[in-house]
Amino acid sequence: MRRTARMLTGTALAVAAAGLSAAPAYGGGSGSLEVFPSTAVPGGHVTVNTKACGEKGSATGDAGAVGAGTFTLAPSTHEGDAIGQFRVPPSAQPGTYEIVARCAVGGKQVSGDLAVTLSTALEGAQPRGSVKTGVGGALGSDPVQTAAGVAALAVAAAGGTWLLHRRARGDGI
Repeated sequence: MRRTARMLTGTALAVAAAGLSAAPAYGGGSGSLEVFPSTAVPGGHVTVNTKACGEKGSATGDAGAVGAGTFTLAPSTHEGDAIGQFRVPPSAQPGTYEIVARCAVGGKQVSGDLAVTLSTALEGAQPRGSVKTGVGGALGSDPVQTAAGVAALAVAAAGGTWLLHRRARGDGI
């Protein structure tokens, strides 16, 4: 029993040591690369930013996975971010791509995901419901009610015309 416990403890220590030695050389994932918008269409523009490079840090971005190549992230006044942009190539295929940035000082590397779709969420959506145009009034769109309204207007117009005609002839009311 003791021998089994020692063997399991030794195995656990070996696995933990292997995990520590596999840690990234740039010092961990204390920063991230934010991608805006996170979903884009081919031909669309994408902005990326990170705080990982420090207050006035810059970085080189790599969007080669999606086919856009490298781009520069420059320091900005917005909360110490380094910001850059690239254009998704028109030939980009749908999928999720990793966008990477490497800080100029220290070589810290951060990454974020970009999803490419062939259409936006609004394309292909069919309109539903009615449009408020003002036509129809209080009676609604029921054909029976519409016919009754038209008949009431016709009676009022005929009565008004008859009264005006009598007044013009001098018959009085």
